[in-house]
Amino acid sequence: MTITQAILLGVFVVSTLVGYKIINRVPSLLHTPLMSGMNAFSGVTVLGCLAATALAAHWGSKLLGFVAIVLAMINVVSGFGVTHRMLKMFHRSAKKGEDL
Repeated sequence: MTITQAILLGVFVVSTLVGYKIINRVPSLLHTPLMSGMNAFSGVTVLGCLAATALAAHWGSKLLGFVAIVLAMINVVSGFGVTHRMLKMFHRSAKKGEDL
């Protein structure tokens, strides 16, 4: 393992722990609106995965990049699904004989 890889692994571990600590302190009432707001950041993650996969030199790196793209897209689609479901809760249903 090179020094660069060790530094990157350390940054990954620290960011994972900090992210877990931050998410753990968010009240459950705020979790869904904040998660729906994170869709923009997930879109940036998809762009980063695409760029990294395009520049990958080895097949193993390309395969990991493909997996990253798939997982990031699942995150984006799921986030929009949750947002749609959350907004549907606030939509009034049309009753018979009433025009909205």
